[in-house]
This record gives sequence, C-alpha cells and structure tokens, in this order.
Amino acid sequence: MLSPSPYKSRKISEVQVEGNTVLCRSEVGTHRLIVVTENIIRVTYTEKDSFSDVVKPGVILPQAAPGPEVTKFSCKENDSEIALCTAKITLKINRETASYSYFDCNGKLLLSERERDSKILDEFQSYILSENDEIETERIQTADGIKEFVREAVRVPGEKLYHTFLHLNFTEDEALYGLGQNDDGILNLRGQKLYLHQANMKIAVPVLVSTKGYGLLYDSYSTMIFSDNGSGSYLYSEADKEMDFYFMAGKPDEIVSSYRVLTGKATMLPKWAYGFVQSQERYETADEIIGLAKEYRRRGIGLDCLVLDWMSWPDGMWGQKSFDEKRFPDPQKMTDDLHNLNVHFMLSIWPNMCKECDNNAEMKKENCLLPASDLYNPLKEKARKTYWNQVKRGLFSKGVDAFWCDSSEPITVEWVHRNKPEESATYYEYVKALSDVLPADYTNSYPLFHARSIYEGQRGETSSKRVCNLTRSAYTGQQRYGTIMWSGDIAASWNTFKKQIPGALNFSASGIPYWTVDAGAFFVKKGDFWYWNGDFKNPAEDKGYAELYVRMYQWAAFLPMMRSHGTDVRRELWTFEGEDNRFYEALVKANELRYKLMPYIYSTASKVWKDDASFIKMLSFQYPDDTKVHNIADQYFFGDSLMVCPVTEPLYYGPGNAEVHTSSLTRKVYLPEGDDWFDFYSGTFYKGGQWILADAPIDRIPVFVRDGSLIPVNKEKTDHANAQSAIEFIKFSSGKPAEFQLYEDSGDGYDYENGSYTISLHTSL
Repeated sequence: MLSPSPYKSRKISEVQVEGNTVLCRSEVGTHRLIVVTENIIRVTYTEKDSFSDVVKPGVILPQAAPGPEVTKFSCKENDSEIALCTAKITLKINRETASYSYFDCNGKLLLSERERDSKILDEFQSYILSENDEIETERIQTADGIKEFVREAVRVPGEKLYHTFLHLNFTEDEALYGLGQNDDGILNLRGQKLYLHQANMKIAVPVLVSTKGYGLLYDSYSTMIFSDNGSGSYLYSEADKEMDFYFMAGKPDEIVSSYRVLTGKATMLPKWAYGFVQSQERYETADEIIGLAKEYRRRGIGLDCLVLDWMSWPDGMWGQKSFDEKRFPDPQKMTDDLHNLNVHFMLSIWPNMCKECDNNAEMKKENCLLPASDLYNPLKEKARKTYWNQVKRGLFSKGVDAFWCDSSEPITVEWVHRNKPEESATYYEYVKALSDVLPADYTNSYPLFHARSIYEGQRGETSSKRVCNLTRSAYTGQQRYGTIMWSGDIAASWNTFKKQIPGALNFSASGIPYWTVDAGAFFVKKGDFWYWNGDFKNPAEDKGYAELYVRMYQWAAFLPMMRSHGTDVRRELWTFEGEDNRFYEALVKANELRYKLMPYIYSTASKVWKDDASFIKMLSFQYPDDTKVHNIADQYFFGDSLMVCPVTEPLYYGPGNAEVHTSSLTRKVYLPEGDDWFDFYSGTFYKGGQWILADAPIDRIPVFVRDGSLIPVNKEKTDHANAQSAIEFIKFSSGKPAEFQLYEDSGDGYDYENGSYTISLHTSL
C-alpha cells in the first residue's frame, strides 16, 4: 500500500516586490506577477525552484521593466489577501487558497478563478525520437499531398514538463470569443469545449475575449483545451515548462490593441492585395495564366492577382521551389507580362519537399529537416534561411510577388481518415504526431515559425516589396509577418457557408486581422472522403451552385482579402455566364463594389497597422453590453462604419434547380441599439434597436452604415487597386457631423513604417 504523499500548502507565506514584479511564494510553488502596462498583467506560476524564462516566439515585449509612466502600481497585503493595483486593474489574491480575482478601476468584478486549486501543474516526462535507432515511417497520399507519419520508433526521455490547468469562474451574462478559427459555426464560446490544435479547417490561437471587459492571452505553444461545460470551466495546456498568461483589461477593441502591444503590430499588405485575387485548382501553364489576365482586362473586370496552386515544380518533385521548364519556359517573362497588365502573381509553396528533389537533399545536408520527415524545421534559424534561399533562387528572383504557404499546420492527421474522426480523437492523434517531430511544448507553433521564414527572408532581400503570405494556419504574433489566413478546404453547402462567418469573427477577435475564404468553397462535389462533401453533382450547370457562389463572392467583397478558389468547377466570373445571366452580372457588380470602396478599405488597413484595429469584428465588439448581439453570428462590422449581413440561405434555387423563396428576397437583420442606420444602397434611414427585413436580391447583400459616417469611394470605375481615380465622399448622416481620415501611401514597400504616408481629415456637417 502506498503511503499518502505529504500535503503542501498553497497559502501565500511570502510577498516580495522588485521593480515592476511581485513574487508570491507558498510551499507548493511561486507566483510571479509582472505589471506590463496599466491594463496588462503577466502571470507566471511554477512549482519548480525557478522560472524557465525561455524567450517566447510570439510575445515580443521586453520583459525588462517598462517606463515609470506605465508601471505605477501599489501592492498591499493583509492576513486574508494581497492586492496589486494599477490605474486600470485590481488583482486580489486570496492568501489562503492562492486564487485570483480581477476587478476594473471602478471595483467591478471582471473574472475570478476557482476558489481552490485554481492553478494545477501536473508534471510528466516527455519523450523524443531516438536518433540512434531505426524509425519506421509510412507515406500516405492525402488531399494535401503525400504526408509522412512515424509508425514505429524508439522514444527516449526528453524534458520534464507540465500539463497546466487554469480553472475559472465566468459570469452568467458574459459572452466569450476568440481562440482562433473553428469550423463548427459557434460564435459565443460559452458552454462549449474546444480542442485547440492546428488542422486544415481549424486555426488555434490562445486568446480569449470577454464582453465583461477583459481578455486572456495564454502564452503556451503546445496544444490546448478550452472547457466551459459540465466538466468545468478551464484552460488546459498539454505541455509547458510553467503556467504563463497575460490578463488584459478593457473593452474588446482594447483587448485586441493590448494583444498587439504584447505580440507586435500587424503589417500593411501591398495595396494590390486588397483587390480581387483569382485562384483555381489549378492553372497549369504560363500561357493559361497570361490568357486569363488578358480576358479579365478585356472584360474590364477588376483583378489584382492570379494564383498558381500546387505543382509549379517539375512532375514528381513535390515541394521543389522551381518552375517546370516545359510548362513555364520563361517565368520572368510571364511575371513581366502580368505586371504590364497590372496583375500580380502568387505561387503555392509547401513546407515538405519530397525525397527525390534537390531542395530536400539540401535541407538534409544542412541537417534542417524534422526527424523522420521531409518537412523542414523552421524552429532552427539555419533552416529558415535555407528555406528562403531556395524560394529566392527558384521563385522570388523570377518576379513572383507573393506566396501561398499551404499546409502550414504542417500535419493534418484528420485527413488520412475516410470518415471524420471524433474531435477528441483527432486532438490526441495530433498531439502524438507533432510530438514525434517537434518539442512537446511547441506542437502548435509550426505556422508561426514558417511565416517567419518568408517574412524575414523577403525583408532581408528588399524593402520595396511588402510581404504578402497567404497561409492556412497561424499562432500568437503571426500578424507581424505579413500573413493572411483562410478557412481551409471547405465543402460547398449553405450550411458550411453559414459556419464560416463566426469562424472568421472569432479568428479576428483573437487579434490577427487578415482572413479570407475560398469563395465558392474548395470541394463542390461529393467524394470518397469525409471532407470532399459538396452538395452539387454537376456544378457547372447547377443554378443552385451559381447562387451559392454569388453569395459567397458577395460576402468575400467585404473581407480583408477578396479571393476565389476551389476545385471541381472553374471559378472565373464568366464561368457563370449563360441564358440566365443574372449570376454573372451579380458577380461583376460585387467586384465593382470592392474596387469602388478601395479608399475606405485601404484606410481601414492603415488603422489595422497604425491603431491596432480590427478589419472585421463581431457586433459585440461595438456593443458589448447589448446582450441581443452576443450570439448574432451572421452580421459584422467591416471597418468602423459598414455593417455587413451576408445571405446564407438560398432565395432562388434549391437542390435540382427547384425554385425556392422567390416571393421573399429578404433576410432578417438586427440594427443594434446605440446607433441609427442607413441602408448603404438606398440611403433609407432606420432607428437602431430593431429587427427589420432587409432587401436581398441576387445582385447584392444587405449592408448598413452607421449614422454619422463619411465613406470615401472611387469616383471612376477601376480594374485594379492602384488605378488612379478621383475620390468622392458619401455622407450617411441624420444631422450628425461626419468625418473620415483618408490614408494614402505608395501602395507598396516599407517607407510607411518611417512616416511616408498622408492622413487627411475630411468632414461634413
């Protein structure tokens, strides 16, 4: 029989203040509180003898004490509690139980921890692959290419790490958002259990935002679980050296700003990236790509970028960063011809390189591959530089403008299964697969380091071309690397479409501003695997699919990047020409609206960089106290003034082209209380605080403008983002003063970081 282990008390027995740091010690462990700013406190807790103080890859704020103007605080203690107070936060620690409660400057409770055992560290032995024993791997063909998995291997002890649990008490009336992008269609995370790992259609970002006036950034780079159900309310991390998180006080917009204070500013993308990006699975030759650009120009349809999906490389050389000479005999001429048409070129690149290609051989020689894998190891600086040098030699030097870093998770365990696995099973399968090739406490971090390879490489090469990296996954701090994320290889159905909107909004709430979608969805037909699950057997002739494509394209016109992509059917706008030409005309109209709004869009982008704003945001960010908006998942702000209301159900055609709802071309819209509203198209005025039926004909989706807004638009029709046009301002006001700060710069390069831009204030009484 085992003897009971000796109990160690959690009671805080010693408090020590050093500069901007408060140390609270108990028998079981040490709490370290660092006042970062007046509304940000860092909490680190360990049960070891000292803190690891590992330099984290996502958080960039120096840990040295900031200036005295932001570190002024007091620390008072008595027999029952310790109170750390800044101008914005009061953190009270129960001396007996070491549980925390956070209050705002008016004494309102924001968040509390479970009364007992609120912070639990469960030590375990991690294991790594033995370098001295044979490793058996299996190569599996997936829709993401051939992936290599470890099947049999000898594992040896690595570091001793912790599973960490932070137990919390949420209040009944608060809503929670963030934690990256999920594909389940849930906006408000209350009552949910989420498994935070990277996947084809999921992005894990450990940032939580509350309508109560606070946010949490959990500074872990391993997989995590969020729970707010019958099993408890907590954040759990799979593998960490200690518990480490940041409490941020403020309204939702202020939480995003605080996140950027900690993790870095979002960059400006090149102006062309805010125009229309046309993609397809897949274009195959230089002649095809040039022909498409010319056809867009001939029709006068706006286009800024064409994208070459996988297999630019020679046949059989998956992941090689070079052009197939047969299909692309003169890549430089191709990109020059595109540039002469004011079209940019984006190219798909991958983190894995097949064993037969030169890139793999170079990585292997430099010891830059992950164990038992054809994936490069971006956690190593040498590997990041080698990867960029390969990109530079074979692609960037040929005039490629931007990169599509596909499959940046980099292992999608769920895609090797014919039927969709249960969510927890996928989570633990991911933990095992990634722990075989990465340190156990870095299993969610690959996309961050991969994006760093491209950003630092290109910034080191030139300052005249901004980094534009479309990539499928992200992690803490990735906004500083010029990345745009998208929702992965989704399937074409109205139900899937509807789920994309809250996924986008929660991702934006996690602090990373740039997101897009495969307009029209990637998979359109139904295939043998669970993810190839579109609703349309013959999409080229199915009016139901044409309607879905139009509605997704109209929605994409109000996303940070407007992009169309997919397989099973062509995506160029003229694909939908025909006897019933209204779909094509609606697509062209949405395209024209995007370019008309370019001054508004580019000025919004400047606020994302300069003011740490969000490009898109849920209604709760603007109206956190209006509980009616807490669960509205299909309306959102695009910039500060426009409220977008996508149409997510068919109003014209159902399965088999059967007509539906033709007598009611409307959708229900809530106009939030606290503002009055104008219909963007008609100018009709509405009082806030009511539900209305908004017109939703096929050629537009409902958009409303806040009373007191001034919207800058291009006066002339343009077909690319950098086209010159006079700008006019449309006033939406019931008598309130309206103003807009118009941002302008060169459209590319990094001179804007040194102040090379203009902001002009325009007003209308």
